[in-house]
Amino acid sequence: MANVYDVLKERGFVEQVSDEEGLRAALDRPITCYIGYDPSASSLHVGNLLTIMALAHMQRHGHRPIAIVGGGTGMIGDPSGRTEMRQLLTKERIEENLQAIKAQIGRFVDFSEGKALILNNAEWLLPLKYIDFLREIGRHFSVNRMLASEAYRLRLEKGLSFIEFNYQLLQAYDFLYLYQHYDCVLQMGGNDQWGNILAGVELIRRVTGGTAYALTFPLLTAASGAKMGKTAKGAVWLDANLLSPYEFYQYWINTDDADVERFLKLYTFLPLEEIRELCKVKGAALRKAKEVLAYEVTRWVHGEEEAQKAQEASRRLFSGQAAAEAVPTTKVAEDELRQGIMVTELFCRVGLTKSRSEARRLIQQGGAYVNGEKVTSVEQVVTLDDLRDEALLLRAGKKRFHRVVAE
Repeated sequence: MANVYDVLKERGFVEQVSDEEGLRAALDRPITCYIGYDPSASSLHVGNLLTIMALAHMQRHGHRPIAIVGGGTGMIGDPSGRTEMRQLLTKERIEENLQAIKAQIGRFVDFSEGKALILNNAEWLLPLKYIDFLREIGRHFSVNRMLASEAYRLRLEKGLSFIEFNYQLLQAYDFLYLYQHYDCVLQMGGNDQWGNILAGVELIRRVTGGTAYALTFPLLTAASGAKMGKTAKGAVWLDANLLSPYEFYQYWINTDDADVERFLKLYTFLPLEEIRELCKVKGAALRKAKEVLAYEVTRWVHGEEEAQKAQEASRRLFSGQAAAEAVPTTKVAEDELRQGIMVTELFCRVGLTKSRSEARRLIQQGGAYVNGEKVTSVEQVVTLDDLRDEALLLRAGKKRFHRVVAE
């Protein structure tokens, strides 16, 4: 079996590594690795999905993954990549979020019979005696070095709270704890975590004299420049209650041509030879590769049945047919429709545009449709008389649909 480091590198997961030669040699035998997850929301999102895929690759190559859900660190909040302090959550809210996140990671990683572990760092962080912690752990950290790290430097301009300043110590302690209790020698994470992960590697060396490794993944942006997993409506959640399987599928089917091969490597388990074959074509012929991408990711996140339904609905809409059961739907009061709603207001309300002014530009550029007919005037009013089969089908551009029904 191939060394998993080579697999991760070839598929585009590796951004930085603390000791490439040493880590690759370590991965010739089974090791334990970990990634931490912030429990600040009830669902993970597409940005987290890349890290989950990395854990799955590790397990498929015989290694033991640990997913740390930060019930302890989540009570402080990671300042990395933030210009403002995160909202502090209650213990009860963190626990609710923990359970939901565990279920989502479990779709990709097999936690049966100790093949992988999910741990809550609150178990070892909350009982810490603060003075003892400062004496035993804090003495290994240089304030000058911490302030020079990007995570803290960015926050100093806006103000960095003392509680956030402790975050790096706690994350490094996580790594030390896992090293000592679970023989964990590798921490992975997004590239914005590089400083925090290295702090853990150094703490392990100072306290135990042992060797550990750091590996970070690229912080992805789409070819358009947009942050991966962000849309006009917000984050691309993995929870079907926050984002329907159809909308999730549409996010992937609308991938920019320049990103298709890269995303197939990162977000599916398809062999690289098959991916290269799918992406040999260009233009409209690349839609098949996009369908494969959308179907595979949706299948893993939401299951085979939901992926098939989303794919069928997408194909029907792409060919101009109705697919009401899968299209995102907004209910509007019947009285309001009877009086009439400006089409610009309607497009904005359902999320097809961010604002009424953006809706006006969409109409002026010829990209707004109601029931398949192009909207030609920014002054157009939509009423009950426009309903077809008790609904309106709005479209922005070629691929983004939304259904409106009266209630």
